[in-house]
Amino acid sequence: MTLLLQERDGRGVVTLTLNRPQAFNALSEAMLTALGEAIDALAEDDSVRAVVLGASGKAFCAGHDLKEMRAEPSLEYYERLFAQCTEVMLSIQRLPVPVVARVQGLATAAGCQLVAMCDLAVASADARFAVSGVNVGLFCATPGVALSRNVPRKAAFEMLVTGEFVSAEQALALGLVNRVVPADGLDDEVETMIASIVAKPRVAVAMGKALFYRQIDVDIESAYADAGATMACNMMEPSALEGVQAFIEKRPPDWPGERA
Repeated sequence: MTLLLQERDGRGVVTLTLNRPQAFNALSEAMLTALGEAIDALAEDDSVRAVVLGASGKAFCAGHDLKEMRAEPSLEYYERLFAQCTEVMLSIQRLPVPVVARVQGLATAAGCQLVAMCDLAVASADARFAVSGVNVGLFCATPGVALSRNVPRKAAFEMLVTGEFVSAEQALALGLVNRVVPADGLDDEVETMIASIVAKPRVAVAMGKALFYRQIDVDIESAYADAGATMACNMMEPSALEGVQAFIEKRPPDWPGERA
């Protein structure tokens, strides 16, 4: 079975689908390798406009493969495994195009982390989220890094120390996901979001995504300095010059180099 399915449409929208439904799409070493290699390849492809990360079966992702983890207990192995997972998670953030999580079922532990690391997330109304490692004596430390950068501090800590599930609506209220829709409307809602993204110039989105994450964790003066320099560079791009001119002339923009 192919662990990671990949599809691409004519707009440059790539859909990656975790494909271990019998194991609730757990992140085995092989799955992490496949996902990391796919993301790294997409990062080098300037024709990619957006990525949708979904999963087959009833679950989005149940986190790490605990059977695999228990089979070879050693500190060296665990350090290597979590370093591999961290690199995959960071590669999502480094990807120059937006990544949208399509969450159709439960997302637990590193699966919840995966949702949190995506730039955007759309969930079905029956999706559920948890960082539940503490229930088996393993505090979800690495998922907590991503979770605490998505939801308020006390809410994140409560999830981490109780291991309890939150509903899709709770996840929406906390800011873990952007939109919640009935299960039969999930694909349409993802497409609505994707269509809005790909209608914008790729260069502006790429510059903006990189700046967005750079400025979050620095002081406000440094953030403004970086943002101002980024906007100045962005303004010199042909797409921005065309967009502003189109606005002035009250006409739709003709994005240079991005015609269908």
